[in-house]
Parts: sequence; structure tokens; C-alpha cells
Amino acid sequence: MISIATNMANNPNTFGGAAWKGMEKMNSELFTLTYGALVSQLIRDHEDVEAVNVQLEKMGYNIGVRLIDEFLAKSNTERCANFESTANLVAKVGLKMFLGVNAQVDKWNSEKTACSITLADNPFQSYVELPPSLSKLCYCNLMCGVIRGALEMVNLVVTCEFVKQKLRGHDVDEIRLTLQSVREDQPPPDDE
Repeated sequence: MISIATNMANNPNTFGGAAWKGMEKMNSELFTLTYGALVSQLIRDHEDVEAVNVQLEKMGYNIGVRLIDEFLAKSNTERCANFESTANLVAKVGLKMFLGVNAQVDKWNSEKTACSITLADNPFQSYVELPPSLSKLCYCNLMCGVIRGALEMVNLVVTCEFVKQKLRGHDVDEIRLTLQSVREDQPPPDDE
């Protein structure tokens, strides 16, 4: 039925850790400060916080569209059987592979078409405090765009949004992922 799956054997956490070890690393402080500078510039460019949220999601989407190729090449994945296995792959392998974070998938709906990805740690938010004037800013919205863009490239149309954020006083970051539709595989257009 669905997109991507893995040779994770029985433990996706182990597979995600192995993928993380094989990736080139970037200094976490440099990453955090660079992302913070990006968000600050967007706030200056777009005076409306909602416009910044939209822009962060669009940027993330464009990254995800490209990042899926690297993920598939370096993680040696195969087709997933269903949305549940895809969500687990995103949370336990993808997020670990690219950000080094551990994530859990829970709060499934009865149809197994919506779930929450919970992050105890989020490298985007280190050293960040939001003033009250930016209370509606979804600081990490880039992550939602990356997930949405990557999944769309494997024919899964999803909505992805933060429903809890540590920057807003919650104890964890929670991303709600909802499957909207599965597109059929399309063969490339004929060259003739």
C-alpha cells in the first residue's frame, strides 16, 4: 500500500541509532544558532507571525522533497505495508538519522490514519525563549514541512502540525500527523 519501509528487523530504535552513527555531524550549537538566525530574519521580513509559520513550513517542505532521496539511499529501506509502519519509520529512523533525536509514536486514531510523534528533546529549540509577542509562532514548523514534503514524494499526502511545544510551556513537543490520501504510483512520462 504505502511508500517506504525498512530493513529495521524488529527494532527501529536500533536501526535509527545505526543510521545516526553513519551520518556526517554538524555542531549542535552552530545548527541551533543558524536556525535561530533564519527564524529571526523571517520575523523581520514578515511582520505577521502567521506568515512566518507558513514560510517555515514551505521551506521545510522543499527540504523534505529533497531529503527523502538521501534518507532512502542511506537507510536501505523498502516499501512500508501501512501508514503505521511509515510513521514509525519517520519517528524512529528519520528523526534519529538527521537530528539525533529519539521520538515516540502514539495516540493513534481507530483507523490508524492519524498519530502523534512525541519528541522529548528538540535540537531546534536549544537556547530559545519566545517573547509574549511571538506566542503564536510555531518556531519548529520547518520540521512539519520536512515530514510533509518527504512523505509526499513517496505518495502519501499528510497534514503535519505541532500540537504541543516546549516553547509554549508543554513538557514535550508533539507533532500530529494525519494521512489525507495515498496517491497511485505514476510511471514517468514516455520519452517518445
